[in-house]
Amino acid sequence: MDMDQRLEKLTERHEALTRTIELWTHEWNERAIQYDRRFAQIATIMERLAHIAEVHERRLDDIQGA
Repeated sequence: MDMDQRLEKLTERHEALTRTIELWTHEWNERAIQYDRRFAQIATIMERLAHIAEVHERRLDDIQGA
């Protein structure tokens, strides 16, 4: 294998690695967006549940105090 062939092979490998990293980066960004959306949904649900728990606690306090 002469020098030109080696350089060509290295260039091909470099391009393949670059494409792979670009694909991984794109996939990671898409997943991060999905995780952020899901986290926001979970946070909203948790806020609602906390509110419900507070309301129930007040009702129990009212019942116990009556």
